Amino acid sequence: MTERELNDENRRMKRLRFLVDLTTAVLMQADLSVSEAVELVEDTRKAVLQLFPGKDDVYELIYAPRFRRIIAERFTIPGSISGRN
Repeated sequence: MTERELNDENRRMKRLRFLVDLTTAVLMQADLSVSEAVELVEDTRKAVLQLFPGKDDVYELIYAPRFRRIIAERFTIPGSISGRN
């Protein structure tokens, strides 16, 4: 990997961390409706896949469950983990 490729990879990784951290913070703290939260997650997914094309499976494995858990806990969706005792 050339230095230029390595720098590009590092830039994309920083952007990825920023997007995921920002989305997580907004989901946890902002006054959102469920549909707004879902739309935010979908917009984040699209942005992540623009940074890393073809990595849908990695997104679904790592980030999608995190965002689903936050939404479920935040909105107390019946049958979700947060709704169980």
